[in-house]
Amino acid sequence: MGFIQEFKEFAVKGNALDMAVGIILGAAFNKVVQSIVNDLIMPPIGLMIGGVDFKNLKLVLKQGVEASDAGPAVAEVAIRYGMTINIVIEFLIVAFSVFCIVKFMNKLIKKREAEAK
Repeated sequence: MGFIQEFKEFAVKGNALDMAVGIILGAAFNKVVQSIVNDLIMPPIGLMIGGVDFKNLKLVLKQGVEASDAGPAVAEVAIRYGMTINIVIEFLIVAFSVFCIVKFMNKLIKKREAEAK
């Protein structure tokens, strides 16, 4: 069997198509979660801790310098822990959502197996 023929058989299998649909839906779901975290969850939390935008929370290790006649610009060196907090919250939301979906699917599978017996 040739390489092209083998690829065609792989590409038209249900699992490959299901995986492609899952990846597309996952990318769209990621955008929704990012919006929920960045636009709904983090602003009130930032307001409660003093009107801070979490994306801007950082520990500056070395101040940046703008370009001038004395020399070129030097970028700021900072640990951006606010972005890490955002990403951790996004991860927790995605992980919880996937857990709920898998739990629901397992319940459906068990119900179907019980009905089959």
